[in-house]
Amino acid sequence: MRRTTVRRTALAASALSLALLVTACGSDEPAAKDKAKSEATKGAPAAPAAKALSQAELDKLMLEQADLPNHKITPAGKVDLVAAKGTKADKAECTPLVDVMALRAGGTPAASAGRKIMGIPKDPAKDASPEEKLKAAMDALSGTITGDVVASYEGQEAADVLAAIKKAGTDCAGGLTVTVPGEKVKVTKVEPASYTAGDEAVAYTVSVDLEGKPSTAHLVAIRKGGIVASFFAQSLAGSADQPKAVIDAQVKKLG
Repeated sequence: MRRTTVRRTALAASALSLALLVTACGSDEPAAKDKAKSEATKGAPAAPAAKALSQAELDKLMLEQADLPNHKITPAGKVDLVAAKGTKADKAECTPLVDVMALRAGGTPAASAGRKIMGIPKDPAKDASPEEKLKAAMDALSGTITGDVVASYEGQEAADVLAAIKKAGTDCAGGLTVTVPGEKVKVTKVEPASYTAGDEAVAYTVSVDLEGKPSTAHLVAIRKGGIVASFFAQSLAGSADQPKAVIDAQVKKLG
């Protein structure tokens, strides 16, 4: 019974997960982004102007397998990029949130890179029972998947991108609908969460309705100088944990 339930939930979650774990430099909704950015930055204090990193410099800051030996780290692929292009919010003001959910770098970064990261479950003992082996297999399917995108910006734009995410979290607290190619996913609630790092950070707990089954995902964005690192984590089996180990490791690499 548990196996059937996990499989059903995984299929329901696949619509949103297709939009995860991508590396991209922008959204298909430039007008919505410009409006969100303009509204978010009204009256915001200016951050020191930053000099953008090159792609080669940014790539050196990305997580590698040695940084998280208990996780599987892989670059985003072409399939992820295709899914991201058609992912959008039903409300323009929610676009900065959907950028993070679809793992698109907000704004117009000089360079960006992405990774998809999943914890490696422990293998069952050699003398494990069939039930224990089945549980290990289910745990492997239901682990938290985290998308990690790091982007570098010129001047003030990194601060503007983070301000836009913060404003979208407030404007879209009551929920939104995310359109993924061929599917619509209902986000029922966006609630403030806690994470502190870098020059500034914002975190949210995102409640998702997967065909009537509630699911919890986590969204975190951090600015350090002219760099924004954004993370979106979910589990195909339902509720995910905030991927603190992954975020901590990436922040450490940023220096």
